Amino acid sequence: MGQPQFISIGQLAARTGVAVSALRFYEEKGLLHPLRTSGNQRKYPRSDIRRVSFVLIAQRMGLALAEIEAQLATLPDDRHPTLADWQKISRAMRAAIDEKINLLTRTRNQLDQCIGCGCLSLRKCQLYNKDDHLGASGTGPRAVLG
Repeated sequence: MGQPQFISIGQLAARTGVAVSALRFYEEKGLLHPLRTSGNQRKYPRSDIRRVSFVLIAQRMGLALAEIEAQLATLPDDRHPTLADWQKISRAMRAAIDEKINLLTRTRNQLDQCIGCGCLSLRKCQLYNKDDHLGASGTGPRAVLG
């Protein structure tokens, strides 16, 4: 006998390590679409284990819930997502992931240089912004992050 096609919110929480309250929040945000029984209990397709896992990974990578929701919205509601469905999301996210990797690499390199330089000189420091002359070019640490 195979596994049941649908699982309860408690089973999904136990399987993914995500609190029941977080699963309800994900539903509210449109990341999950459980079925409701006649007693108004949530029933999740077993494939939602993968969906929740994707949310956790994407959040850990620094993606916003809106970005995650946009990707999950491309998955079919009428059937379990296939390998091709997930590959389509992977390809769509590649540019955003590469951009985040580049930003993190630049930031790490700048911080290594800045923290490791030992100059203690405000004339050389990329974080020092005398008279806020970089303010006209935008917000944040412009000299470090570009």
